Amino acid sequence: MSRLKRRDLIRNISAAVAYAGLGSASRAATSSKIIGANDDIRIAIVGLRKKGKEHINIFGKVPGVRIVALCDVDTKFLDVEAAKFKARNQNVTKYVDYRKLLDDKDIDAVIIVTPDHWHALMTVWACQAGKDVYVEKPLSHNIWEGRKMVEGARKYKRIVQTGSQDRSDTGLIPLVEYIRLGNMGKIKLVRAISYYLRESIGRVNGPQPIPATVDYNLFQGPAPLVPLMRKNLHYDWHWFWDTGTGEIGNMGAHNIDESRWAMGRKDVAPGAISIAGRVGMNDDGQTPNTQIAFFDYKPAPLIYEVRGLRRRKNLRAEGHYMGTNFGMIIYCEEGRFTGGRGGGWVYDNNGKKIKQFPGDGGYGHQANFIQAMRSRKVSDLRADVLEGHISATLCHMANISYRLGRKENADKIRQTVASNDIMTEAFERCLDHLKANEVDIQKEPLTIGPYLTFDKQREEFTGEFGEMANMYLHRNYREPYIVPDQV
Repeated sequence: MSRLKRRDLIRNISAAVAYAGLGSASRAATSSKIIGANDDIRIAIVGLRKKGKEHINIFGKVPGVRIVALCDVDTKFLDVEAAKFKARNQNVTKYVDYRKLLDDKDIDAVIIVTPDHWHALMTVWACQAGKDVYVEKPLSHNIWEGRKMVEGARKYKRIVQTGSQDRSDTGLIPLVEYIRLGNMGKIKLVRAISYYLRESIGRVNGPQPIPATVDYNLFQGPAPLVPLMRKNLHYDWHWFWDTGTGEIGNMGAHNIDESRWAMGRKDVAPGAISIAGRVGMNDDGQTPNTQIAFFDYKPAPLIYEVRGLRRRKNLRAEGHYMGTNFGMIIYCEEGRFTGGRGGGWVYDNNGKKIKQFPGDGGYGHQANFIQAMRSRKVSDLRADVLEGHISATLCHMANISYRLGRKENADKIRQTVASNDIMTEAFERCLDHLKANEVDIQKEPLTIGPYLTFDKQREEFTGEFGEMANMYLHRNYREPYIVPDQV
């Protein structure tokens, strides 16, 4: 595997902050208790902002589950959530350093709700420590570490669920079966949609102060320990390559995963290409807020569209396509499905509603994880770590195409995708969208990436751009936060 360096490690800093004996390679696996049908399952929530609080609420209602620990590198959030437990006379142990949490034998599973760059290492360490894992999407920060997560789960016989809760939606489960039984004929195309309004994160003139309540070394973890160059430490990490994967890894991880599930594809697409850019924002963010990604499944491809700008300038509302702004459109021989999380409708080829699949948003996903923990059957999981790895790989492929691309004018991009009617149509609609937002694409041109081919057995890129693309399979990890080659 080619692993060409993109940046030098900050070794002088990492050496100063390293904790002796705490590297992942030296962490020995420990035996977790055997969980019986009537035993309480004891969990820890790691990451306590919006999604973490949601997990506290949902897991707290699953019978036979006790939340016994909370972890966050920001004591502001840690103390607030711990105080809520204390007010209910419930005991929880507080941790700032995740590694100390793993030494707690009274924890059976960890719920990882951290920035993307921490997902792999936290998951591998938990598996080595004999704990099961529920890890939020996207599963990984790069393709290589996603495979390490799968290997860790299998080697240590751990139950690892990805937070792709749409697979637990009570409307989408029967829909997928309905499609597989041939009720709509063969699938011709699937379009995944994330039209989710995002505002500019602004610009900074220099390094920003770290909140006094934050252990910034732990926040950065595997990423370089560089100055904070954004106004908001939390959440806006999504839009920086060191810590996030952009909107396609954020919301797109849901849309792409549910689409692949509906298509019945258990594999990575053999090729992908992306048109994208960060436009109309005038901010310090690095990842695209506008993107079209094409995944070359045969005979039915998958195309994904990101739009972070408003429906039109000065109108605070998202756009939509064929009745959805977040979900999927499955085009079949005898009609289409439009919907996603929360269900949707099947239409015939004349646009007439045929059948509704009402859903619930996938709120049984956490309970499904607990069920699999009790049965110890990976097959009971609705979103096993391997499924998360495949979907995350698609997201990474699209981002890699973008990062290897060049800014071009609209005519050049048209010429490049002229043989692909699906991409051409999506690109023209994208141009109309940008025009409605008064984006001058002469001053803010989009980037067209190369078409990348992928060997799904070796999990490496091949072809003309393979060597450059393989630079992004892996990252340089900062000691001691290193995902090990041998888990």
